[in-house]
Amino acid sequence: MRFADIGQQLRAYRLESGLRAEEIAARLGVSRAALYRYEKGEVIKLDTIRRLAELLKISPLSLLGIGVEYFSRPVAFQERLRQVEEGADQILLVGGAVCYPTTTDAFDGALAEAWTEAADASADRVAARAATDQMLGLLAARKKLHQSRRPTIIAILGEGALTRLLREGVAAGLPVPERSRQRCLAAARAEAEAIAAMMDSVPIGLQLGLASVVEPAGSFMVLRGRDRAHVIASPFAPDTPPQGGIGVSSITAADEAVAAHQRVAEAAWRDSLKGAAAAARVRELIKAAG
Repeated sequence: MRFADIGQQLRAYRLESGLRAEEIAARLGVSRAALYRYEKGEVIKLDTIRRLAELLKISPLSLLGIGVEYFSRPVAFQERLRQVEEGADQILLVGGAVCYPTTTDAFDGALAEAWTEAADASADRVAARAATDQMLGLLAARKKLHQSRRPTIIAILGEGALTRLLREGVAAGLPVPERSRQRCLAAARAEAEAIAAMMDSVPIGLQLGLASVVEPAGSFMVLRGRDRAHVIASPFAPDTPPQGGIGVSSITAADEAVAAHQRVAEAAWRDSLKGAAAAARVRELIKAAG
């Protein structure tokens, strides 16, 4: 058993459960410090794994990294995605409007403003702000990880998703003041302009394509590391608020899942616009959005 992997999955599923660390530790009959040591990769007994799985309402196989992992809370999904990205040397993304690790500071700034204002207006402001701060911290950790590891990225963005981003702005649908909504719209435009520039210049280790003819039905990622590959499918866009969105994300390392998604991604890349043609089309979308 890889106890470091078990510890990472334990942390993600703790966030998914919505239970506080103290609650889980008390029900398990251990100290909170012991629970945190498990999450850091300390040796854990099979019986403890079984009891933890019962508390978290998951299969023990999920904690052992066998089978499919499911997450319905965006914050738990972001934590588990960050963990998988830690071991990824290659990232293949299909669908969506942006490739989050390569997004601009304008995107992050608009996101933080919109989420914070929505949290401050919620009925339970303290809990909403805590969730927002946690989510922003996870996104910042993903950005920092990308900057240090510099994995190879191939991303096929969806024209329809990018059009919606330009029309509705970052963090679409959140009830924020008009000033913030305008900043979100400006950030979306700046992001699209940055995408076009990257398509033109093709930075080392990054290739961006645009699915212009056939829009991806959903987004997924194939992350490859030295030891294994994972398929990650999620309905949650990077700007989905921590307490918003209805859906279930899945993560699996099953060989057949990786192979099937790899084939679809390769076909999508062959059919996508690239380079100057993709950049020109993105700029047409920006102009059409006004």
